[in-house]
Amino acid sequence: MFVDECQIHVKAGDGGAGAVSFRREAHVAEGGPDGGDGGNGGDVWLVADHNVASLLSFKDHPHRRATSGSHGMGKGRHGRSGTGTDVPVPEGTVVRDQAGTVLAELNEPGTRWLAAKGGQGGRGNARFLSNRRRAPAFAEQGEAGEEHWYDLELKLMADVALVGFPNAGKSTLISRVSAAKPKVADYPFTTLEPHLGVVRFDDHEFVAADIPGLVEGASEGRGLGYRFLRHIERARVLLVLVDLAPVDGRSPRDQEEVLLHELGNYRPELLERPRLVVGSRADLVDEQVRALAVAADLPVISAVTGEGLSWLLGHLGEMVAEARARTSVVREVVVHRPVPAGVQVERAPDGSLVVRGRQAERAVALSDLTDAGALAYAQGRLRHLGVDRALARAGARRGDLVRIGRFEFEWEPDL
Repeated sequence: MFVDECQIHVKAGDGGAGAVSFRREAHVAEGGPDGGDGGNGGDVWLVADHNVASLLSFKDHPHRRATSGSHGMGKGRHGRSGTGTDVPVPEGTVVRDQAGTVLAELNEPGTRWLAAKGGQGGRGNARFLSNRRRAPAFAEQGEAGEEHWYDLELKLMADVALVGFPNAGKSTLISRVSAAKPKVADYPFTTLEPHLGVVRFDDHEFVAADIPGLVEGASEGRGLGYRFLRHIERARVLLVLVDLAPVDGRSPRDQEEVLLHELGNYRPELLERPRLVVGSRADLVDEQVRALAVAADLPVISAVTGEGLSWLLGHLGEMVAEARARTSVVREVVVHRPVPAGVQVERAPDGSLVVRGRQAERAVALSDLTDAGALAYAQGRLRHLGVDRALARAGARRGDLVRIGRFEFEWEPDL
């Protein structure tokens, strides 16, 4: 079963909590803090893998997660970091967020993209030792790992895309020239999923894709073919098959115009790709139709009898070699913006002020904010990060509810 669209849920590991511990040894009257740090959570990566053909493995089991870090312990023992997870996806996978924004394109084997960042482990109380805090009785909690839903879409990576109306002989052709075994039958839309086949002829080797048949209006959502137009995007060469024996009697010229119109409507740049137009199913027509095709300078082939296949494969091999030498497949460049640094303040619908920023959230992620030392540390850290100034610029007033991570408090500007 071929699956080219799915959703995936990724959950990175949480960071372990730092430990609150003090040395307790014989002949040591007042041991200092020795709580270890928590381990970092594991990351989740999407990795393009040549051995994965479709997104089938995510259809019924979309969840992928990494392990969490373990907690710190006494005697300065740090927690073990969680194990990251590599999720193999097919080459040509496009990753989008729930709003439809493209986040990554994994086109080359081994390409990796960080789908969910593991949480950072919390610091143990030994990290908070200073001249002013001789016995800190608090530690940091572990940071929660990222959790996301993504939309995955597969666009096949092929050198040659076979384009034509239903029953134009595409499946028969690819089954004849490669080891691919698509379903072949004498009714429209026999092919419901794309098929890839490796073609070897003389010194040429290339990958051909059998794209399900297009119909007039496919670029606007009509028929079944519009779902597979995206698989044509990355092909270096287009092989347009026009049926010499169509059921509806449409001429090869009309078929070519409609097919090119649908390609141009979907992506105008597809019309700039190298393409070869041939007449297929020559074994079903008489000499008069052949003569008209020759007069129109239209090469004819038959996948059943093998007529014209040697010429076709040789010509396609040369076109693919020229396309590879000239340029790679056209791809969109995706610019990944870094996560904004510093502190941002937003007004929530309920009127409260929400402070966002990793450092601010970590400043209040302490084990015990009822401890005077922990509260003083958090207040000083927030002041140093400029949270008070950011709240003032956002229009905070005395008594406003402020949220930082899971911590809530009422705003007092004089504090």
